[in-house]
Amino acid sequence: MPDKKAQHAAPHDVFTIDLFLTESQRETFRILSIVTAYTTHISLLTRLSDGRDPTVWDEFLHRYGPLIDGFCRRRGLQDADREDVKQDVLMSLSKAMPGFAYDPSKGLFRSYLKTVVVHAIFKKSRQTSATGTLENVDESTPARSQNSAVEQAWEAEWRQHHLRQAMRTIDAEFNEATRNAFRRYAVEGGDAKETADLLGLSIEQVYQAKSRIMRRIAERIARQVEDEG
Repeated sequence: MPDKKAQHAAPHDVFTIDLFLTESQRETFRILSIVTAYTTHISLLTRLSDGRDPTVWDEFLHRYGPLIDGFCRRRGLQDADREDVKQDVLMSLSKAMPGFAYDPSKGLFRSYLKTVVVHAIFKKSRQTSATGTLENVDESTPARSQNSAVEQAWEAEWRQHHLRQAMRTIDAEFNEATRNAFRRYAVEGGDAKETADLLGLSIEQVYQAKSRIMRRIAERIARQVEDEG
């Protein structure tokens, strides 16, 4: 009979989809303290296009702000510059979104957003350079957004974005003991028995905590990817 411990793979396989493990485990799997209502990607874009909801830009920034900030950080921008880029992105989108009709057959929103963000970063870098000129910023943006290093950084941050969104459901759907077991065993790589003893659980409950939360996160991510269109 297979060894029980072997059936529950080592904590570092916390996602067999290891593309979600590009940041430190602690940061990647931190439980967000505020659970927000789930709004689909498509409905958010529709409300942005409609332009009649004054709260929609705050919601957009809540959803995509960490994505933009994380990508800027990967590109080496300091705090103040990252804030400037986010404001530039919002301004560009606010001009482009009225009447916008999302058609995934013409390109994914994430690719469009990447181009807008790369443009804002490039614009900021030119503003802070020795020359301070913005000449050819628009013409240079497409080539820069297709750069392999830029593409890899954006994809990595987009995966983190999906993981952050999925993790927002965990507080609402799982009790504290289950969340703590998952964090200590699956995220921090603690020993299953030590985790069980510390939390007053059985080893089987620790294994189940990991399994249930992993499955739920995978379901949420699949739904989010589908909603992207």
